Amino acid sequence: VQLQESGPGLVKPSQTLSLTCTVSGDSITTNYYYWSWVRQSPGKGLEWIGYIASSGATSYYSPDLRSRTSISRDTANNHFTLQLTSVTPEDTAVYFCARFRKFFGMEYWGKGTPVTVSS
Repeated sequence: VQLQESGPGLVKPSQTLSLTCTVSGDSITTNYYYWSWVRQSPGKGLEWIGYIASSGATSYYSPDLRSRTSISRDTANNHFTLQLTSVTPEDTAVYFCARFRKFFGMEYWGKGTPVTVSS
């Protein structure tokens, strides 16, 4: 299973950050998986952002980011997308997508894509 993040490396403050995770080697509709986004800001630990379940019926977001976060999916192209609105420089981070399975944790990760929020 391989995951690959893509999106702009530079976003201006107040704009919307949009990143896509393209999955190969598995279908994002396969049962029991949660397709997730995680980020790591400079000098900080990993921060979980949210996930969309393989059913597509459930999404769940970090309480700290919930008001600005949306995760959706495109089953035809086997990818899922993160949108983070009203970004600030504090949203500067390396963003990772990953596949989560209960009792197993984050099984597969993308390599991460750096995003800088700056005018």
